[in-house]
Amino acid sequence: MARSLEGVTLEALLTELVAVYGWQRLGELVPVQCFLNEPSIKSSLKFLRKTPWARTKVEQLYLSIETRTEIKE
Repeated sequence: MARSLEGVTLEALLTELVAVYGWQRLGELVPVQCFLNEPSIKSSLKFLRKTPWARTKVEQLYLSIETRTEIKE
């Protein structure tokens, strides 16, 4: 069953991505300065809320993690 983003805050989503990939790998997958240059959750949330294309990429990356987890189970 495919998961949705319903009920998942942007902060929770980003925190999980950082836990799975780390900032460096996340910056390689979604190359934006807020992930590459002195990254923090706060600065990244501010950027993602103002930048729809980057937020979409991060959301898609989060959903791909959820899909792979379900396949393994």
